Amino acid sequence: MKSSQRLAKEYSKIQKSDNEFNISIDSNNILNWKAILKGPDETPFKNGNFEISIKCTDQYPMKPPKVFFNTPIFHPNIHFKTGEVCLDVLKANWSPAWDIFAICRAISLLLSHPEPDSPLNCDAGNMLRAKDEMAYFSMGEMYTQMFAIKENSDKK
Repeated sequence: MKSSQRLAKEYSKIQKSDNEFNISIDSNNILNWKAILKGPDETPFKNGNFEISIKCTDQYPMKPPKVFFNTPIFHPNIHFKTGEVCLDVLKANWSPAWDIFAICRAISLLLSHPEPDSPLNCDAGNMLRAKDEMAYFSMGEMYTQMFAIKENSDKK
C-alpha cells in the first residue's frame, strides 16, 4: 500500500471518531499533517494548545514521520528552538503498526511523563534531574502562558 493510501485511510478513520486531538492534513500534500494537542492537566502545559507538524515521507509507514512542535514549549524532550521531539517510537522503536493518532497520543503522554535522562532541552532536563520541579513547572507554565494560551497568541 502506498503511503498516500495509508494516510488517507488513517485520516478517514480519524474523521469518523471522536478525537481528543484536532488533526488536519495539508490540502495540497497528504504527507503533511498538523495536530493541536491540549496540555494535560497536572502539568505545566495545562490549558495550552500546542500545534505540531507531522511530516511523512513516501516511505511511511515503513519509516517514521518527522514530528516538530510549532508552538514553543519548555520540555526536556522537545528542542526549544527547532521543536524536534525526542521520542523512542519516532526513532529506534518505530513500527509500521503505529499511526498518526497513536503518535499524537504518545506525544501527549510525553508531556505528562518527561524523560529527563535523554534531553533535547538540557535546561529542562537538568531541572528535573536535580529534582527541582518548582523551577521546571514555573518555566513550563511561563512558556505555556506566553505561547500556547489562545488569549496570548491572538495578541501576536
